[in-house]
Amino acid sequence: MKKLPIGYQLYSARREAEQDLLSVLRTLAAQGYDGVEFAGFYGRSAGEISAMLKETGLQAVSSHVGLHLIEADMQGTIDFHKAIGCAYIAVPYLMDDRRPGTPGFASVIRTVNTFGRMCRENGIQLLYHNHDFEFAPFSGMYGLDFLYEAVCPEILKTEIDTCWVKYAGEDPCAYLRKYAGRAPVVHLKDYVGRREGGAAPYGLLGQEEAKANAGVAFEFRPFGYGCQDAAAVVNAAIDAGAQWVVVEQDESVGRAPLEAAEMSIGTLKKLGLK
Repeated sequence: MKKLPIGYQLYSARREAEQDLLSVLRTLAAQGYDGVEFAGFYGRSAGEISAMLKETGLQAVSSHVGLHLIEADMQGTIDFHKAIGCAYIAVPYLMDDRRPGTPGFASVIRTVNTFGRMCRENGIQLLYHNHDFEFAPFSGMYGLDFLYEAVCPEILKTEIDTCWVKYAGEDPCAYLRKYAGRAPVVHLKDYVGRREGGAAPYGLLGQEEAKANAGVAFEFRPFGYGCQDAAAVVNAAIDAGAQWVVVEQDESVGRAPLEAAEMSIGTLKKLGLK
């Protein structure tokens, strides 16, 4: 299997990172991770973040930045990420009133076009990270596909979250290969359970986590310990031309997040990814 650098989405250990970011980074480096994807900076300056990355030898792979924060200060967002050496910025989520099929979705496309061009001019690539709601039909196709068709591939690339693709009822391997050449960063995420009506089993950055309906047996798991075919997903990411794979686990049940992180990278080591 082709070797690929492995990143870790810090949202997975957000409470620990809030308390002691440097300790979390040291642990991840010791476990064998090559980089991290940020989801906020816990009040740290670009200089402080850079110093932590330098000490631990980790790269700033990417960063999830809410659309409202991007729109509030596009150039400032870019400048901060350039200062920490971050190659990718990802739009992580859309609020209900800005999703495909709503009047607000047109403004999302405008923002992505404008900000994506600015990023490109500054040596950063803009990505879009999906959940499952983008797999509702819109204009004869999935909303996610509509977004990717509406924006030039050089301006917006994919950050396919393999968990939510599968949860939405699609094959994550086929979906990755569909976007071969446009999938530089791939989220590796595993779970057990099923899709059912009601609240989605994920939360929003900076807000209380939404919970699945009582009785719905959904649970996030370390990668390789759930329903995903780990080897097939990793091979599909390689076939799609991924430059990075990023482990994410929204919630860790029954163990500390960094223990789950070690289990996930253990799966990738066994697969020969590094």
